[in-house]
Amino acid sequence: MPTLDRVEINPKVMLGKSIIRGTRITVELILRKLGEGASHPELLEAYPNLTESDVQAAIFFGVQAS
Repeated sequence: MPTLDRVEINPKVMLGKSIIRGTRITVELILRKLGEGASHPELLEAYPNLTESDVQAAIFFGVQAS
């Protein structure tokens, strides 16, 4: 199960948007790219700081927030 400790909200980073901890990559960006048809490997290639667990956590966070 994905863990939400990979996602953080910090008002000092990216205007308080939910991001992957230790990056400036927003959950919104990940979900938008997936919605546009990007695959997990394509995301990992485009954003080398991301891990598969980060992508899963972003999806899980998005589901919980909706």
